[in-house]
Amino acid sequence: MAVVKPFAAVRPKPEEVEEVSALPYDVMNREEAAEMAKDKPNSFLHVSRSEIDLDEDISPYDHQVYAKARENLMDMMGRGVLLKDQEPKYYIYRQIMDGRAQTGIVARASIDDYLSDVIKKHEHTRPEKEEDRINHFDVTNANTEPVFFAYRSQDKINEIIEEWIDKNDTEYDFVSEDQIRHQLWVVDEKGVVETLEDLFEQVPNLYIADGHHRTASATKVGLSRRELNPDYTGEEPFNYMMAVIFPHDELLIMDYNRVVKDLNGHSREAFLDKIKENFDLEKSSGKEPYRPEKLHEFGMYLENQWYKLTAKDAIVDDSDPIKRLDVSILQENLLKPLLGIEDPRTDKRIDFVGGIRGLKALEKRVNEDMKVAFSMYPTPIEDLFAISDAGEVMPPKSTWFEPKLRSGLFVYLLEE
Repeated sequence: MAVVKPFAAVRPKPEEVEEVSALPYDVMNREEAAEMAKDKPNSFLHVSRSEIDLDEDISPYDHQVYAKARENLMDMMGRGVLLKDQEPKYYIYRQIMDGRAQTGIVARASIDDYLSDVIKKHEHTRPEKEEDRINHFDVTNANTEPVFFAYRSQDKINEIIEEWIDKNDTEYDFVSEDQIRHQLWVVDEKGVVETLEDLFEQVPNLYIADGHHRTASATKVGLSRRELNPDYTGEEPFNYMMAVIFPHDELLIMDYNRVVKDLNGHSREAFLDKIKENFDLEKSSGKEPYRPEKLHEFGMYLENQWYKLTAKDAIVDDSDPIKRLDVSILQENLLKPLLGIEDPRTDKRIDFVGGIRGLKALEKRVNEDMKVAFSMYPTPIEDLFAISDAGEVMPPKSTWFEPKLRSGLFVYLLEE
């Protein structure tokens, strides 16, 4: 059963929250981060992307960068831009995008739950990305950004959250530059805090939706601190990590689309004929990009024409949680055998376009530097759960969650 505990967050004063809040550290490059933080001394990018405050020739993985992040975090706390709550609390975090809301609990989760597989994974992590977050968390002495977890929705938890929202004012309520509305409520009534903690103990598993590297890194920082403190009790802050935990039925997974550089030596006519061996193929009659309407349907854009592809029954194995994924069906029956994409993780001829960019972005890429594009139907959250429960790993670029968690709204200190 999941351990989901309250904590005393470090967070912005309400009047500073809009300037402090920032996009996640990993959705931009150094130059973009510098531009976003320009003339914003309180932007959290000075912590999450602190290389913007150092000479450009310094590597973003240099120890100076992590030390600067620590310095900037301490400065923001010292100036009162960020304040630490005195008592452990839960925080309700709601994001509204295009009129659609998702509401989660900000809390701390146990590194032991990660180690014992109560917290379920569906991705492999890369050592160099882990090392970066390990250094960042360790030197700053904080989880500076939360991980993004999901759980199978529980009516009682939902009812408590909705009742608190109905009866209490928001602590933060603002619209960020990407037109996402962010709202935060502080749950500080002892009885409600205890009830939520008890109810989460009845949740069998948490699932990593986004943030595998941050989860693994937070765990490894905690383990290294246990080695330095052999008499640890398990209650020290470093035994936990900061997370935002959402019920599964409120989450939006968008399509994660593919573009490929060439037809692997095939002519257009030969390529279309080969596709028909495993897919029903028809031209799309509309002028708009073809958006798949259900699982096992795909759109394809080739030479100014959209097509609808439907996987034939013979290539669909609904008994296997990985093989039934549309990303697997496309990979194993078209991208690999026809286009020669053996490993989409490493092949430079394929690229991926998140659904938030829209299908017109696929047309743009094909018209500029690619040859063919494929639009996907979004992977259902139930498939993510099934693969995680089976201890399997999802194919690369299977899920695109929106909206992204905002950075800077809460920080978790690893030592008091």
